[in-house]
Amino acid sequence: MSNDEVYAAGLLNRALDPATQPPEIRAFLQAEIALLDDIIVHGSTLLDVGCGTGRHLALLRDRLSLGVGVDYEHASIVEAHRRASAGHLHFVTGDATALPIRPPFDVAMCLTNSWGTMGDKPGVLSEMRRLAPKPYARLLSVYAESSIPARREWYRRLGHVVTEESAESLVTEGGFRSEHFSEARLRQLVGDCTIRPLAGIAYVVTF
Repeated sequence: MSNDEVYAAGLLNRALDPATQPPEIRAFLQAEIALLDDIIVHGSTLLDVGCGTGRHLALLRDRLSLGVGVDYEHASIVEAHRRASAGHLHFVTGDATALPIRPPFDVAMCLTNSWGTMGDKPGVLSEMRRLAPKPYARLLSVYAESSIPARREWYRRLGHVVTEESAESLVTEGGFRSEHFSEARLRQLVGDCTIRPLAGIAYVVTF
C-alpha cells in the first residue's frame, strides 16, 4: 500500500486518538499546539498544507481572519468541513505541489511531519514560498532521528509494525513510509532556514 492508501484507510483518525500515542508523541503534539499559540497573532491569515481533518485551524479559529487548509485526502477535507464552525475557515482538496489558492498568506505551515510523508518535497516548499512570500513566514515541524523508538511503538499500536529502517525513514508492513531528518539534511533540502528542537523528538523549521 502507498501512503495515500494507508491514509484513506483511516490511519490519521486512529493516530490522533491519545490512547494510541506513546508519551513522547503526545508531548510532541502538545508542543506543536503551544508553538502555534505563541506565533499566530490575532487577525492572521494562515494556510495549513496537509491539514488532515483541520484540527490546527479549528484550534486557532478565534484569532484568524482567514484560515485555509489543503489536503489530498478528500475524506479528511469532508470531516474538516463538518467540524468547522466559523465562516472564515475553508478546506480544499488539492495537491500540495500545485495548490489551487492565491497568495498571500501571513503564514504557511505544514505540521506533524506531513512534509516527511510527501514525495515532492521541493515542490511543496515552492508552493509554500509562493503563498506566504514574506521571509521566514513558512513553518515545518518534522521528526528528528531521535523520534525513531517512539514512532516504532506508535506505529505498532496502530497495526503498522515497522519492517524497514534507514537513515532517512521508517517503512511499515502496511506500506506507510515516514521520514526523519538531521539538521544537515534539512538545511540541504530547505536552504536558508532556522531550525529549533521540539519536544526532544522533532524540529521546527522556519524559512
